[in-house]
Amino acid sequence: MTKFQILLASLLIPVLMPASVLAETIYVSDHLVITIRSGKGTQYQIIKTAPSGTKLEVLTDTDEGYTYVRTPDGVEGWVRSQYLTKEPIAKVRLERAEARLAKLKEENQLLKTELKSLRSKSASLEEKNKSLSGSSKSLDKELAHLKQVAARPLQLDNENRKLQQANVTLEKEIQLLSQENQVLKDRSQREWFIAGALVLLGGLIIGLIIPKIRWKKSSGW
Repeated sequence: MTKFQILLASLLIPVLMPASVLAETIYVSDHLVITIRSGKGTQYQIIKTAPSGTKLEVLTDTDEGYTYVRTPDGVEGWVRSQYLTKEPIAKVRLERAEARLAKLKEENQLLKTELKSLRSKSASLEEKNKSLSGSSKSLDKELAHLKQVAARPLQLDNENRKLQQANVTLEKEIQLLSQENQVLKDRSQREWFIAGALVLLGGLIIGLIIPKIRWKKSSGW
């Protein structure tokens, strides 16, 4: 078989392969460099080299220890299957782990910043809570004072009503006393009038009797 026939066969094989194989991805294992050849064997021409960790696309199943692959830049050829692995090499896994670690550190820093901000907000809210608590106590005292002030007019109103009732009672008593006093004055005036009349009458009687007594005495002499 000539080199041209081999190259033509290598180009036709991927076209005839089933589509289910095309989705598989493999990696070059931890060898430094592997060769990609035009055929299955060391006697075939080296098309390209692939360093460790190179991502390859499988184009055909392994056969006789070789796998037909495609490189990221589109080069196709045969490589030894023993140099391939389905898992990324340690270097790639390390790079991924380092990238993941860097991302986690970044997220951790963001969380620390957010935590610091939340603590600051919490302290601010605590201060506001203390202030509001103090204001609430002050308002409670003021409310109690207002209740006392509000209750005072009611108390004064009750006292005023009692005083009004007492005043009415006193006015009635004063009116009765005034009436009794007037009655007493009228009685006293009548008594004085009667006494005067009696004195006057007595005086008249005496005035009439004394002359007669004197005349009788004079006649007797």
